[in-house]
Amino acid sequence: MSVIVDHISKIYGEQKAVDAISFQVNKGEIVGFLGPNGAGKSTTMKILTCFLPQTSGQASVCGFDVVNESMEVRRRVGYLPEQNPLYLDMYVKEYLQFMASLRKLGPNGKRQVDSMIERTGLTQESKKKIGQLSKGYRQRVGLAQAMLHEPEVLILDEPTSGLDPNQLVEIRSLIRQIGKDKTVILSSHIMQEVEALCSRAIIINQGKIVADDSMSNLQGKVSKSAKLTVEFRDPIHSDILKKMEGVTSVESMGEKKFAIHAASVDRTKEQVFAAAVEAKTIIISMQEEEQKLESVFRELTQTAPAKPKKANSK
Repeated sequence: MSVIVDHISKIYGEQKAVDAISFQVNKGEIVGFLGPNGAGKSTTMKILTCFLPQTSGQASVCGFDVVNESMEVRRRVGYLPEQNPLYLDMYVKEYLQFMASLRKLGPNGKRQVDSMIERTGLTQESKKKIGQLSKGYRQRVGLAQAMLHEPEVLILDEPTSGLDPNQLVEIRSLIRQIGKDKTVILSSHIMQEVEALCSRAIIINQGKIVADDSMSNLQGKVSKSAKLTVEFRDPIHSDILKKMEGVTSVESMGEKKFAIHAASVDRTKEQVFAAAVEAKTIIISMQEEEQKLESVFRELTQTAPAKPKKANSK
């Protein structure tokens, strides 16, 4: 196993940021680490990267304990934190060369810097100061430094934050390529990003793991749900829709347009048509949206943590 987390807890005063969580990640896996704000994602990542000691439990990376063998762990981990710390007055290439010297890459440093600049699409920006770059390009610089020493494990906290659609495609491709022979753990609030990159997801809520499974299995372990986006010709009160059988929530998108979350697509459609007749209006449009990881995430994190739904042994 590349990463082993065994009943790790982190307590601040009376608050448990992480509550006795356990999971394992194999080499070659790209795993999404998901949860709402304050769930314990970043704290767990900081523990695995030796930036923060756990209160109890054990964790190891590539067989090395994160507390007792932290220097060995740091040599094998690349880390991009959520708040990407960069020296804004340094030039891109200068900064990466500086990081290479800190990593003691020696004669390979220059080659690695040039390779990472090319792989992360920074060639045209390499002679600019980091402070002159857009947020997306700064994120690329952070990715480049995280991968500079060819780590066995890459831990990325919101790695695609601030990237435009074209940059997203390029960085996704890069992460997939890296994930073929390395271990990648990434957090993201963009569910489509996790679906596109990850074969497995770990969901944490209020410091506890509430799910750990493959994408396909996760989607089958929660209640079936559907999302209908409906637009009426005339204004209609949302309470009419909320009272319909099987409806779990209604999001107003104006007086005439609503997003309806419900247990059954067909039954909800029937009731929407009936509601339109009752309100003496007509339906301008009705669009069904397939609910994937987003619906799983919502269901597992809107309630108190439950017993973890674990994957089969890896």
